[in-house]
Amino acid sequence: MTEVRTDRTLSREGQAPSRPGAPAGEVRGPKWTKMAKRDALAAYGFLGPWILGLLAITAFPILASLYLSFTNYSAGGTPDWIGLGNYQRMLEDPRFWKSLQVTATYVLVSVPVLLGFALLLAVALNTGLRLMPLYRSAYYLPSLLGGSVALAVLWRRLFAQEGLVNDVLGWIGVVGPAWLSDPALALIPLMVLNVTTFGAPMVIFLAALRQVPQELYDAAAVDGAGAPRKFWSITLPQISPVVLFNAVITLIGAFQAFTSAYIVSGGTGGPVDSTLFYTLYLYQTGFNYFDFGYASALAWVLLVIIAAVTASTFIGSRRFVFYGGDSR
Repeated sequence: MTEVRTDRTLSREGQAPSRPGAPAGEVRGPKWTKMAKRDALAAYGFLGPWILGLLAITAFPILASLYLSFTNYSAGGTPDWIGLGNYQRMLEDPRFWKSLQVTATYVLVSVPVLLGFALLLAVALNTGLRLMPLYRSAYYLPSLLGGSVALAVLWRRLFAQEGLVNDVLGWIGVVGPAWLSDPALALIPLMVLNVTTFGAPMVIFLAALRQVPQELYDAAAVDGAGAPRKFWSITLPQISPVVLFNAVITLIGAFQAFTSAYIVSGGTGGPVDSTLFYTLYLYQTGFNYFDFGYASALAWVLLVIIAAVTASTFIGSRRFVFYGGDSR
């Protein structure tokens, strides 16, 4: 406990003395020295460009799009306030519902497969294979190209009617289908493309696996537990926070997928809107039809959907995510 001193000394350690005639116990805040003021000005000077960028490049466009979502606004025109008109229009827009269906199918299928494949490879690499850095780099390489135009163009050629994929199927006596022109199959190449970007989650899983105490596996082996039992009872609970992290990041990325669908479908979302991702429909609405008011409303609905899915994931994770020191 610090001793209270006279008003000519510091009343508390590190604080200025009370003013003369002040009530007993009153303490002033720390005094700003010239050096402290100069340091504060220097800090704000360095933060200034970032703050201006945040306001001009991020905050203002976000607020502007929120306003435009309640207007009827086209390029070169004047925003005309229509209230909830754009949101009511979505309820009767078949392409809006189709884009939701396509995006939901893409997310629900490709994301679990991607995470499962990444975890499987991470477990395999964690067994002490030789040339570990080489394998890790090779598996991570596709993630560096994930979402790029070049990779999407390559994918379109691979799954063309006379592409490499059908050539390989022909070697085993299977007639390759028209992947990109069949509405029932057109989404499959895009899902496979998303799964190939497993490198980043795999590296994160591998780092988490290295942190699981070996003593837990040794104790389980003494009790006669096999590899599957060790995985379900030790590995998964121990790395469950990392599983949650990868799931959230991958989900958000899948909802925002755009480049692959745009390049592979030629920007149309075809055939018959079978690859019409939500983001692609949003792009078409804003930059093909110049209906910026409706496009802004679509963007805000996507934000709400991603926020709701993320929140639901965190709420549901309470049942299976184990944190160190958790008493459950």
